[in-house]
Amino acid sequence: MSLNTATVEQLDTLPGVGPVLARHIVDHRAEHGGFRSVGELREVNGIGERRFAELERLVRP
Repeated sequence: MSLNTATVEQLDTLPGVGPVLARHIVDHRAEHGGFRSVGELREVNGIGERRFAELERLVRP
């Protein structure tokens, strides 16, 4: 799933991502002009190392 094009509803389907975290991801994307790497997902409020480890193989920039 692309971090740069996914909707809140699509992101909400990922494991450990609810509607609030999905909104944080979309807001971060809007504020920073998109994701250039999956690693930037760690900058999103609510994404710690464990959650990032679960998501990194499921998403792309």
